[in-house]
Amino acid sequence: MDVKYLNPIIAATDSVFETMLSLKPEKGKMSVQEELITDKEANVIIGMTGDIRGSIVYSFSEEMALKVVAAMSGMEMDTLDKFVTSAMGELGNIISGKATVGLSEQDLECDIVPPQIVTGKEINITSEADSVLMVNFNTELGDFDVSFAIK
Repeated sequence: MDVKYLNPIIAATDSVFETMLSLKPEKGKMSVQEELITDKEANVIIGMTGDIRGSIVYSFSEEMALKVVAAMSGMEMDTLDKFVTSAMGELGNIISGKATVGLSEQDLECDIVPPQIVTGKEINITSEADSVLMVNFNTELGDFDVSFAIK
């Protein structure tokens, strides 16, 4: 995967977390996998079309998803319900939308499709990409992964 795709997505993740949640995500380890298997319970899948085709997947533990939505809404959350998954989908949508702006500044035309939310553990998310780059981020509320399956 070309790093020019990666940097705008990481920058958008940092910016949205700082603006919406007052959190500064610290980039942790990166790994390349043949397929995307997530060990986190709340997964937001955003498809990309245009010059860049593939998916970005934001993966959060149930505990972190509840904390993030509590911070977004000002309400205490205790269940990974439709409200929580909808809010997490919107967070992924905002990050990805901001990333497309950064990609367009590099003369890459791309659009995003509405988010899909998948809950559960050990989920295998298939894509057409030959490999998946997973970047782990750490915050005060916990850690999360952003995976790139871009063709």
